[in-house]
Amino acid sequence: MSAPLPAWPPRASDAHKGDFGRLSIVAGSRGLTGAACLAANAAIRCGAGLVTVIAPESQNVILASKLTCAMTLPAPETRIGTLGVFALDTVLKHPASHLLIGPGLGRHKETATMVRHLWDEPKPLVLDADGLWSIAGHRLAERTQATILTPHPGEMGVLLGRSSKDVQQDRDAALTDALDRYPGCCIILKGHATLVGFGTHRYCNDTGNPGMASGGTGDVLAGMLVALLAQGFTAFEAACLGVYLHGIAGDLARDELGEVSMSAEDLLFELPRAICAYRSA
Repeated sequence: MSAPLPAWPPRASDAHKGDFGRLSIVAGSRGLTGAACLAANAAIRCGAGLVTVIAPESQNVILASKLTCAMTLPAPETRIGTLGVFALDTVLKHPASHLLIGPGLGRHKETATMVRHLWDEPKPLVLDADGLWSIAGHRLAERTQATILTPHPGEMGVLLGRSSKDVQQDRDAALTDALDRYPGCCIILKGHATLVGFGTHRYCNDTGNPGMASGGTGDVLAGMLVALLAQGFTAFEAACLGVYLHGIAGDLARDELGEVSMSAEDLLFELPRAICAYRSA
């Protein structure tokens, strides 16, 4: 059974940017800066107050030229242009209320070590994409802060040690197994009829379309999720609302552009309409 979606309260008349989160998006690597930019812009479109992208120092010029409304922070990198283990100090010293880790991050062993250290950081967290590969097969402490994991079937297979085909054969069972393996986490199993689980709570999404089967749409969702957490939604509320609005934005883009030609950036342009319609309903 799907849970009802949460109300989105109006903002106080004296609100300021600090009220809506100080986000650190730990993302990007050589050749994958687009993922970091999509996530950052989605967080901004979804209401985040302050967004900083922490990425390999060699990629900072690219990110700074692409991001107008987000800040950038260069950090130490590996020889292949991913965040190195010493980037951990940069992330920890930057004042952030919420973390998004993973879009375009790369899978270097130093990068994965950094991610596992950040798992223990007592801040709300969205772990996406290559961040999920970093924790697979490792024994981790149970998270006590709001945490959302966002695997597609292939990544869910990696987390569970099975094939994506096995995951797709019984998505409900795979979600339940993942919730048992990562207690305290809210997990989104992406795909057609995206599933969300947290404890015994479940939500099955019915928005979205095949045109969203395109690189970068998951990065948009990740940015939306951390922005919703930063505005006071619980992990389960943020996950359910995030996948719903993500699908609505995709449906609006499809109606304008068709399923073949739409891209992840088109979702960013449609997010304001999706959010306004939801809040005014």
